[in-house]
Amino acid sequence: MDMKLNYGASQQFTKMYINVLKGKLQEVTVTEANKDYEGSITICRDLMGRAGIAPYQQVYINGKNHPSRIMTYVIPGEKGEIKLNGGASLFFKKGDKIHVLAFVLIEPQFGWSPLPMIIHTDENNKAV
Repeated sequence: MDMKLNYGASQQFTKMYINVLKGKLQEVTVTEANKDYEGSITICRDLMGRAGIAPYQQVYINGKNHPSRIMTYVIPGEKGEIKLNGGASLFFKKGDKIHVLAFVLIEPQFGWSPLPMIIHTDENNKAV
């Protein structure tokens, strides 16, 4: 849909996008926090695939039991891995429960609501 929104005589926008939740890892357990590493989060490849998260995609990380909220990028990891690296490791420690949220920009379809992939895991970060 090509929308033309007029915001005054000199400003005209031809496209509009909204940022919507694409996928979420609900309550994964941090398996390692290493500050001596290039900043990022390492996530099990299987969980990335299930949630539709791409390598090096920007994600938001929210703590379940404390108010920390950070933004970083994803590095694919091994089975069950949820590692916080570099500066991200200063906000969370091994054993913490976190939520990982990935968003995508889309053109709005008024009256349509996208449904994100929300993946729940067990204590070993295996999808349930």
